[in-house]
Amino acid sequence: MKRIYSKTLEPILFAIGFTVLLLFRAVGQSHHLYFKRKEILEQMFIAGVGSLFVVSIVSIFTGMILGLNTGLGLRDFGAEGQIGLLLTITLTREMSPFMTSLILAASVGSAMAAEIGTMKVSEEIDALEVMSISPIRYLVLPRIVGFSLMVPVLCVYSAALGILGGGIVGHFQLGIDMISYFQDVYYRISSVPGLKDLYVGLLKGYVFGLSISTISCSQGLRTEGGAIGVGQTTRKAVVTSFLMVIFSGYVLTALFYK
Repeated sequence: MKRIYSKTLEPILFAIGFTVLLLFRAVGQSHHLYFKRKEILEQMFIAGVGSLFVVSIVSIFTGMILGLNTGLGLRDFGAEGQIGLLLTITLTREMSPFMTSLILAASVGSAMAAEIGTMKVSEEIDALEVMSISPIRYLVLPRIVGFSLMVPVLCVYSAALGILGGGIVGHFQLGIDMISYFQDVYYRISSVPGLKDLYVGLLKGYVFGLSISTISCSQGLRTEGGAIGVGQTTRKAVVTSFLMVIFSGYVLTALFYK
């Protein structure tokens, strides 16, 4: 039994330790941020502009689905006019960070892990170390910084589109006045609880982005076994990122909304 437990736990503990240490080593290279600004902007472009179309489509239809289902449920109580308030709370606090992070983990995070994993199996990482170039500074730092900065921005964009989609459905299918709808949205966002929802959503987006980028880079740097290993690395990066987003999302919600 002890051998079974050790074989099961040792790879998991090693992966956790390697990933946490990688994050600390990247933070230790933060004094090079100014010199890596071009690479950081490139990663921000890949994570932000490159994912804009998918995030837009998913956000609008998510808002429309939530608006329709929420409105139909509230109609039984004669309170369908409250969907603007409920959608603002749901999207800013939970759904937009969660949804945006999963999209980016599946698209950008997987590509990040595959790219670094390919460099690892083709010994390009070893070549960098031979030339006294730190892979952490050269590869990991720009990706972590650029990715984690763009996720909160996309969360705000996603929430705005989701609220817009909910308003369209509410107006054309539930007969809700658009002016009243957006007045409720503005009232919620400008209130103290609404600002807290927004700040918590931004914090979740940053934490999710930091987790996804670190996990993807960690999986890439630990790739072994050629092309098959790169495929396995990509799958593990996406699955681990999904699990981390779900776990950290629950922890942050429980921490700020007891």
